[in-house]
Amino acid sequence: MIEKKEIRKQIKEIKSRYALDEKKKMSRSIWDQLEKDPSFEQAEVVLLYWSMDDEVYTHDFVCKWADKKVILLPCVKGDILELRMFKGVDSLAPGESFGILEPQGELYTDYSSIDLIVVPGVAFDAQGNRLGRGRGYYDRILKETHVAKKIGVCFNFQFLKRVPVDELDVRMDKVIHEA
Repeated sequence: MIEKKEIRKQIKEIKSRYALDEKKKMSRSIWDQLEKDPSFEQAEVVLLYWSMDDEVYTHDFVCKWADKKVILLPCVKGDILELRMFKGVDSLAPGESFGILEPQGELYTDYSSIDLIVVPGVAFDAQGNRLGRGRGYYDRILKETHVAKKIGVCFNFQFLKRVPVDELDVRMDKVIHEA
């Protein structure tokens, strides 16, 4: 879809204007909001992500909650996301596909136990639509986690009036962006 490619290109260009330290500061209000959300407060098992430099920064948030909740992180294996428990920064190693730090150890397969999924994206809209990077990793795993609440997180410039969707895209229950 040409429109999706154009949005991805525009957002990438905007992201490049911000240094990592700026993105870390911008991320704080997102995590403050999430911590107050009933879905997060009640969740025992949370699927988060270990952020890349161009995403809402998660490292401090993951570490903060790792001893209070079961924190899962995705690992890219071929065309799928596998889930593993986060056991501390020392348990992370560069992944095979993109070099993103990923937890090592045992595969987590009890998807029905996941209470909340915090989802990154290129763009979101008020209807909960999400535009990802185009590979469908998250959409595939979101379809397998029926009971989990799905909360998208993004910077304000990623929160658009409308995000183009197709039949494979999974809608978020809520989107949190900067306050």
